[in-house]
Amino acid sequence: MKIGIVGCAGRMGRMLGKVIGETAGADLAGGTEAPGSDFIGADLGEIASAKRSGIAVTDDAAAMFAAVDLVIDFTIPAATVKHAALAAEAGTAMVIGTTGLSDAQMREIGRAAEKIAIVHAGNMSLGVNLLVGLAEQVAAALGPAFDIEVLEMHHKHKIDAPSGTALMLGKAAAKGRGVDHNAAAVMSREGETGARPDGAIGYATLRGGDVVGEHTVIFAGPGERIEISHKAADRGIFAHGAVTAALWTEGKPAGLYSMRDVLGLS
Repeated sequence: MKIGIVGCAGRMGRMLGKVIGETAGADLAGGTEAPGSDFIGADLGEIASAKRSGIAVTDDAAAMFAAVDLVIDFTIPAATVKHAALAAEAGTAMVIGTTGLSDAQMREIGRAAEKIAIVHAGNMSLGVNLLVGLAEQVAAALGPAFDIEVLEMHHKHKIDAPSGTALMLGKAAAKGRGVDHNAAAVMSREGETGARPDGAIGYATLRGGDVVGEHTVIFAGPGERIEISHKAADRGIFAHGAVTAALWTEGKPAGLYSMRDVLGLS
């Protein structure tokens, strides 16, 4: 499978390039950066793994989408929506790890998925996707007597909050409890907030240092508390998951898929 990367010179882009180069059945075939980037014209292989590939980094995303089988995108929401439209036009599958997408932006991606296979997940790791399933099961088993809080921490450079993974966990808990997530979610608290509303799903966000990603779902009930957690120590787990998802799309019909589909957990 010929795989391209948008944002190939960023931290995640470099990791993806390295993993693609190490994965049987995957070929690093293209990479883009924003116009004006110092990396335009640089050798893609040297950026990813110090091994020359003879493929130059470009700022022509449309040309790259037309030249590869699949593109992996861990950029920013506005760029991802544009890339999804290019992918649909070119008939190129996508794996999207971008977080912070609005409902309107997700609808745009859904429209692209009517023409191509797209795997989208707020987190590509096996452990996190298992945690999502557990959050749904625990919420269903415990019932409304237990308050639900989602706590997450990431490095200081992360630009969206709460994280896409935290939202995945909160939505899974809401599904388990049979409630509307958007109606139940409390994204922040400050000042005199009054008593905690019954049935609320609260979020708390921490940022600092170089933390790759830590997530905990807390179920606080009368006289006891249950906590389920995942801690990522290496960004490589997300790259490996994304490349696994990329290879999984081969032969799949158009549609919007999740990592739970890729891992057989749906």
